[in-house]
Amino acid sequence: MSSVILGISAFYHDSAAALLRDGEIIAAAQEERFSRRKHDPRYPANAVDFCLEHSGIDIGDVDHVTFYEHPYSKLERLLDTYRSYAPKGFSSLRRALPHWVGGKADLGGRLLKELGSGFRGEVHYIDHHASHAASAFYPSPFSQAAILTLDAVGEWTTSSIGRGNGGEITLDYEQRFPHSIGMLYSAFTYYTGFRVNSGEYKLMGLAPYGTPRYEDLILDNLVRVAEDGSIWMNMEYFSYCHDATMTSPKFHELFGAPPRQPETPITQKHMDLAASIQAVCEDIVLKAGNHAHRVTGHEHLVMAGGVALNCVANGRLQREGPFTKVWVQPAAGDAGGALGSALYFAYQELRLPRVPNPEDSQAGSLLGPSFDDAESGLMLDSVGARYEYFTEEKDLLERVAPLLAEEKVVGWFQGRGEFGPRALGNRSIIGDPRSSSMQHTMNLKIKFRESFRPFAPCVLREHVHEIFEMEPDAESPYMLFVAPIKEQWRLTPSPDGADQMRDPDLNIRLAVPRSRLPAITHVDYSARVQTVDERRHGRFYRLMKQFHQLTDCPVIVNTSFNIRGEPIVGTPGDAYRCFMATDMDFLVIGNYLLEKKKQPEGLIPGLDRYRQQQPLD
Repeated sequence: MSSVILGISAFYHDSAAALLRDGEIIAAAQEERFSRRKHDPRYPANAVDFCLEHSGIDIGDVDHVTFYEHPYSKLERLLDTYRSYAPKGFSSLRRALPHWVGGKADLGGRLLKELGSGFRGEVHYIDHHASHAASAFYPSPFSQAAILTLDAVGEWTTSSIGRGNGGEITLDYEQRFPHSIGMLYSAFTYYTGFRVNSGEYKLMGLAPYGTPRYEDLILDNLVRVAEDGSIWMNMEYFSYCHDATMTSPKFHELFGAPPRQPETPITQKHMDLAASIQAVCEDIVLKAGNHAHRVTGHEHLVMAGGVALNCVANGRLQREGPFTKVWVQPAAGDAGGALGSALYFAYQELRLPRVPNPEDSQAGSLLGPSFDDAESGLMLDSVGARYEYFTEEKDLLERVAPLLAEEKVVGWFQGRGEFGPRALGNRSIIGDPRSSSMQHTMNLKIKFRESFRPFAPCVLREHVHEIFEMEPDAESPYMLFVAPIKEQWRLTPSPDGADQMRDPDLNIRLAVPRSRLPAITHVDYSARVQTVDERRHGRFYRLMKQFHQLTDCPVIVNTSFNIRGEPIVGTPGDAYRCFMATDMDFLVIGNYLLEKKKQPEGLIPGLDRYRQQQPLD
């Protein structure tokens, strides 16, 4: 008898839905891709509808709904924390209680109401870190693995170590709130002027511009790190337990200034703070990974939780750690909890048989909606767009590859949308990595974002070891590991260039080419690598092969198809609006090719909204 499970994460951050049939991942999507509200925390009604429609069923066919944490345990933690910090925590309690009284405390009733009267199955609550662990282990290619989950906080747990064996997961060790590597990193995200829960990757990207000169100050005052990777935080320096802010006046006194205000200049001090907390984070991750290996004895590791998106730390753990292979859940944050809760129930509770796919069962994380040429053509015709249509893929690729070689910026919309925060070749903006101006152009004229932000390379998997310090045929299909670019590709700066590399102005530093692939080489000669293969990536792989044949370069620039402040595009209409609102040169939707200069002006009302500068932070 078939078993259909719908997993849901909602009401806190980045809501999502995922659907399994007999343990197989059928569909998964984040609500933000439909609602166009970044990190949308609301009930994922649109994502649920997509999962059902894609699977050809309705809500009455769903046997089980799983939710990615226990709401009453979370409420218990909040109340205990406020009580511990009374009376300082009263204002936070006063802000939080209406949300619980208004629905979070009766989550079961709220879910049943949202699911509708047609749902006749059961609702199950899965521990937050068990959901993370399941999202990491069950889709992985391993029959056995150590499990490491690292994030801010679920109910009480902030990180855990466990093991997976066949269809069984056990979590043996945990770190408990308020001591949290995720909260520690987010405190510095807040202090350096970025937005908590979305700006952590900016802090990570800023770190290579600095030196970790505050590392000892952090370790002497803010946090103690044990050899097993557990931490103890001095809560006198943090205010997140009792206030809406992350850091306390004592924190500000220690570092000699209040938090940086968004959109104010980023100074060398902020770069050094970013480098310092990044160094501490990497040390914690390495120690936790080493301890996971010691206590489990497994040669493989799987990871999830928001901190598992720190691809610099992941890269170090992969290169320097004791594991043969490391696999990280692509949707490692809260959205992945929807998938993880469903997987946990399928294998841990229903005891469905698990047969690992040696190349993983995440399907390239291409689990979202797709649109055929008929649907895309109707949209394009409805707005009067002008396009070329190709009946043969070969002709389309032979047209697009030379455009990339001419340093044109191309929006690329193909197949199913990605599940998780990264564009992996189906909702991407792509370009030539050899261009010295590509990074600047994409950041300021396409993405409308901070100039210091690096771009990721996509590399043909069979050539990854030629460009990066990675093993032949190494896999990194989800852009979750940073690796150094090989010495032979690096450039030695001139004396003037060496001076520019120390300039306080980030734009000047960024203008100094570090390698023969300047658009994807960060200031420390690193890159966040995505390997591309034909099984997972299909047409995207074949486009890259065409570009390689034309240029002898097996790498292209890839960034997510969106502008700052908006989610990755979800529909052909989203893609066209973003294309028209930026300085992209060409757009490919399925078999349609559009050139910007051939498009009539004023086709879409409200385009000015897309062009307006939104807050950088």
